[in-house]
Amino acid sequence: MSSRPTSASSPHTTSPRFKKDYYGGALMVIVGLAAVYAGLQYHTGTLRQMGPGFFPVSVGALLAFVGVLIAMSARNDRTPADAPQAGGHGHAHGAPDLRGTVCIVLGTLAFLLLGKYGGMIPATFAIVFISALGDRSNSIRQAFVLAIAMCVVAAVVFWWALQLQLPLFTWGG
Repeated sequence: MSSRPTSASSPHTTSPRFKKDYYGGALMVIVGLAAVYAGLQYHTGTLRQMGPGFFPVSVGALLAFVGVLIAMSARNDRTPADAPQAGGHGHAHGAPDLRGTVCIVLGTLAFLLLGKYGGMIPATFAIVFISALGDRSNSIRQAFVLAIAMCVVAAVVFWWALQLQLPLFTWGG
């Protein structure tokens, strides 16, 4: 009789998080390689004189690399078999938590509307504030401080340094 443990008596089992991370990493590799392939259809140029395909190839390669890292780290992320498995993102009822998704979608819609009718500062504040509320660990005060800080960063980087042609404040588009 063999002394090797069978899969039923194994102290470690594959967790749902392992599968999610593994498949998520694989998806990132596929999308990254597709971006590299699409970017190679254009002239890539050199680092000194970049062509139109340089950026998609670079971003696609980075995406594929990060996907490989995520998939590799998922292989080492195993949980004990007797550890309780959470049904739905920390909720006892097993339903997925849609708060983050809803806040990100609403923040993006607010950015689109306020970017056109309110300017860069109100749009940036709205997307950061609303999206930050999607994380249950953030308070309203933390979301407010983060949104103000990002408005300052956006004004310095996009309006002052890059001189983006989006006004800081406007009324009515």
